Amino acid sequence: MGQFLAWNYSGEPFRLFSLSHLITLSVVVLVNLSIICLRRKASLQARRAFRYGLAALLLLNETAWHLWIWTTGNWTVQTMLPLHLCSVFVFLSALMLITKSYRLYEFAYFLGIGGATQALLTPNLGIYGFPHFRFFQIFVAHGSIVTAAIYMTAVEQVRPYWTSLLRALVGANLYMPLVGLVNALIGSNYLFIAHKPDTPSLLDVLGPWPWYILSAEAVGLAVGLLLYLPFAIQDWKGQCWDLRVRG
Repeated sequence: MGQFLAWNYSGEPFRLFSLSHLITLSVVVLVNLSIICLRRKASLQARRAFRYGLAALLLLNETAWHLWIWTTGNWTVQTMLPLHLCSVFVFLSALMLITKSYRLYEFAYFLGIGGATQALLTPNLGIYGFPHFRFFQIFVAHGSIVTAAIYMTAVEQVRPYWTSLLRALVGANLYMPLVGLVNALIGSNYLFIAHKPDTPSLLDVLGPWPWYILSAEAVGLAVGLLLYLPFAIQDWKGQCWDLRVRG
């Protein structure tokens, strides 16, 4: 238990796409595929229990992380304010699940899935490999953000539109300068816009500062379009069907 919660962990450090990483990613994928496959069999009671249970998991997991950082004496305003995109979506996703808010869903679908997927693929774990607490905490947090948006789409049968993508992009670009101001005031690096993270990430291949921020914007737009593609195809097929019927 001591090493499970140790700040100076002496076990194996996290290695990108190691066996433990790939197994964990597979579990996340299987959970979400199961939700999609079983979506028609869920009763109203089961759906409500899942929504509230996943919201509780998001909040409890985040609370446990803050408590761990606090008890090790490493909690600071420069690193632990909930200003990173995925930290924000821990709370927004939980609220979305409880209220079934469509407006929150629009942001969770594009920004939540997009940001959390990148974090799942290249997590900021450093020395904390399997089976450290931080290893489990980070994958539960980001996996649950993805699951929350997929659940709302597959089970609650809500979907985004082009206007949803536009709102998500505008919202992200309004949020980023506000966080940049916080970074300048307190010397932090929220959203990694002051400099790149110390661990490997997608930003490493997007150029030097500040150009990688613009490159990340382009990647974000591409990811948003990719996430919208299934719905664009669905709408296109529907229009083709309407034209055939009218013809």
